[in-house]
Amino acid sequence: MATVEIRDLDVIFGKNKAETLKLMDQGLSRSEIRKRNGDVVGVKGATISVESGEICVLMGLSGSGKSSLLRTVNGLNDIARGELWVEDGDRRVNVASCDEATLRHLRTHRVSMVFQKFALMPWLTVAENVAFGLEMQGMSRKEWTKQVEEKLELVGLFEWRNLKPNELSGGMQQRVGLARAFTMDTDILLMDEPFSALDPLIRSQLQDELITLQKRLNKTILFVSHDLDEALKIGTHIAIMESAQIVQAGAPEDIVLHPSNDYVKNFVAHTNPLKVLKGKSLMTPLDRLAEDPVSHQIDIGSAMCLVKNEQGKIVALKSHTATVPFTDWQCNGSMDDIQKGMAVMAPAEIGMREAMEIRYRTGLPVCLEQEGNCVGVLTDEDYYEALI
Repeated sequence: MATVEIRDLDVIFGKNKAETLKLMDQGLSRSEIRKRNGDVVGVKGATISVESGEICVLMGLSGSGKSSLLRTVNGLNDIARGELWVEDGDRRVNVASCDEATLRHLRTHRVSMVFQKFALMPWLTVAENVAFGLEMQGMSRKEWTKQVEEKLELVGLFEWRNLKPNELSGGMQQRVGLARAFTMDTDILLMDEPFSALDPLIRSQLQDELITLQKRLNKTILFVSHDLDEALKIGTHIAIMESAQIVQAGAPEDIVLHPSNDYVKNFVAHTNPLKVLKGKSLMTPLDRLAEDPVSHQIDIGSAMCLVKNEQGKIVALKSHTATVPFTDWQCNGSMDDIQKGMAVMAPAEIGMREAMEIRYRTGLPVCLEQEGNCVGVLTDEDYYEALI
């Protein structure tokens, strides 16, 4: 069951919502509706599910509706029509129709938010800013001190806990915002372009930190961005928005390989494919390769073949000079032990950047496995396709 599930959701800014809904149903565009009655369609017909532990990135150009959609999850934007279900323990709450008490409960116990402009209170210390939400829950300073110090340690700001926000760099201030959200210990985290105001180097560092923290905390994150490289780097799923509508949603690799329209195609046109493509998408599958019926060796080209053992399992790579047993390598493993002439068997989920480095170091094709069985091979032609 999805932690956040959005169904046919509309958001309208203006005083004529009933009329605007009728105009939307008649097929009028955002600009036509605005000319007709002054209302602005913020989100139109959005449907998306976010599973527990995912980072779902909402992205698009300025004005596409991504922040408008994000802010419906904690009730900051009213829902004109549709459903928005949030998992709350053993029940599900429809934010579109829940009462104020339930909405307050969601905001204090289920959903936290990290803002683009840090939203820190300059008269409070770092620790007091992080503890603000806990104080709003009625927790005493003695009670929140340990929790706050743990979260500041988590984001590397413990020694700065008694400073004021203006004594910190921009990147450190954003980490205070992250610590404040983590301190609330909610399962759902909303992040509205949190790194966009930072320098590129600091932004990249915080993206890395978020990925590392997510591995430890396993939050369900909705992250708004207009930067596709950022979305591809941190997102497990991406929803691309145009003119208040979700035009494509899916895994980063699927969006890069199969854009649904020209808008998405233009978005991904200048993306570095090595950042997102996996070996399984570009490998030559084993069933496309010819097997010698006598030797039971599989020809992979360039005078090389795969060697099977008596049980039919692929165990070695044979060239005209030697037969080399496979060495298993795991994703994100060390490259230090990869040497010239080594035959490597890697998971099918390997990133193409890592696969290319293994190819460069060994001088040999990289074979890929899934569930313990070889499923394909990455030849030089496959690498060329990735780059093209």
